[in-house]
Amino acid sequence: MKRTPLYREHLALGARMVEFVGWEMPIQYSGIIEEHIQVRRQGGVFDVSHMGDLLIRGRGAAERLDGLLTNPISKAQVGKAVYGHLLSEEGQIIDDVITYHLSEGQYLMVPNASNVSRVRDWVRERTGGLEVVDLSTRLACLAVQGPAARDVLQALTPLDLSTLKRFQGSFTFLSGPPSPFLSDLLPSEGEGVGCYIARTGYTGEDGFEVLVEDRDAPWLWKALLKDQRLRPVGLGARDTLRLEMGYLLSGTDFDGSQTSLQTGPPWVVKMDHQFVGREALVLQGERKYDVLVGMELTGKGVPRHGYEVLYRGRKVGKVTSGNMSPCLRRGIALGYVPRPLSAIGTQLAISIRGEAVPARVVETPFYRK
Repeated sequence: MKRTPLYREHLALGARMVEFVGWEMPIQYSGIIEEHIQVRRQGGVFDVSHMGDLLIRGRGAAERLDGLLTNPISKAQVGKAVYGHLLSEEGQIIDDVITYHLSEGQYLMVPNASNVSRVRDWVRERTGGLEVVDLSTRLACLAVQGPAARDVLQALTPLDLSTLKRFQGSFTFLSGPPSPFLSDLLPSEGEGVGCYIARTGYTGEDGFEVLVEDRDAPWLWKALLKDQRLRPVGLGARDTLRLEMGYLLSGTDFDGSQTSLQTGPPWVVKMDHQFVGREALVLQGERKYDVLVGMELTGKGVPRHGYEVLYRGRKVGKVTSGNMSPCLRRGIALGYVPRPLSAIGTQLAISIRGEAVPARVVETPFYRK
């Protein structure tokens, strides 16, 4: 299995390590529920260095990326990030990615860990003439999430983090030993540990994701955890946190057979530009198809991936993600159902150990501040 540069730090803190899409990653430290509540109440630090990093640059980069992304990047100013889908010609989701407009004509696309090679090769094939540099083994990423995240991170950087809006980022330097950031690719001047900070995350809390060179990850990890308001958090709580927000999990909520019309959210597809898979979406819009919905149990039980979704005793779909919400203290799930059954308030059931447990379709996010 692959290991991030923080592997030894995880072991030192007593993390329980598991295999995750080919990586040996921490699933938990003190416990999933405890870590989940810690992020909601104060803050946590996640190692998300397993995610991919593709630097894409060259003449006409924005327009060519528009031709790949369901949500165009060409209107994004420098420092802005955009969430979008990459689709096959049949309209099926290859991956959901965040693309950052780092500097004029230079973009960083972040694919999911399991799809790095596929996305890299797919982008290269369809953007001939552009330079696609795979930085996945060179960069590390730490996510600092929770109410205390800004104050803790602010103590390490001269950048006024309050000026960064949601889905905005900036290059800066942290108060540490001299260490440039991608100096051979993105020259910058400053003192300390070079990095890129973006106001993004996967928890629904305010927070930031910090990109540094691999060699600087242990230093940053320790610097952040010196503040008692932050604790290390594993992939277990990351999953329950994202589920409470209704965020998609690659390989679970979409597996390559669904389209963006099925998964949503609606704003992720802008039909006012041409992109790979657009024609397939137009055709699908005229047909019947299943859609992903949020479901909340009104009876007792814990919904899990693969459980059947029922309507009037008849199987109509399956749960893709499900768990007991640590904050709401009831079962919540994402799953596909026929479009006519996707209206908010529709009464359904989820088969749990042979029992049809009542559930209803609800708006996401499940959890709101």
